[in-house]
Amino acid sequence: MRVPRLVGLMAMDAREAAKSHGLFLNAPDRPDFHLTVVDYVVRQYPQPGAEVPRDSMVYIWFDFGEGEGGGGVREPRIPRPPSGGLQRELDEPGDPYPVVSSA
Repeated sequence: MRVPRLVGLMAMDAREAAKSHGLFLNAPDRPDFHLTVVDYVVRQYPQPGAEVPRDSMVYIWFDFGEGEGGGGVREPRIPRPPSGGLQRELDEPGDPYPVVSSA
């Protein structure tokens, strides 16, 4: 039996797909997996297309692990940009193509 592609599916659709293929799902990052409905699967093991026996366990995750992408924290940025408005972009030292200005 081949494992279906579950990545990108909502939790309820992943449960139905696994059930229709005779597989069980386990979500280590969601203890309340049976209540999860609209969260999307971002990883799975075994990979889609892998051959497994009927009634095998397929592991799925809804969150990227530490250091594996995801949005991350973007604000606040420290150090903060300097205040005082826009500044002119300066040429890099030794730039063979300096910025030409008509001013």
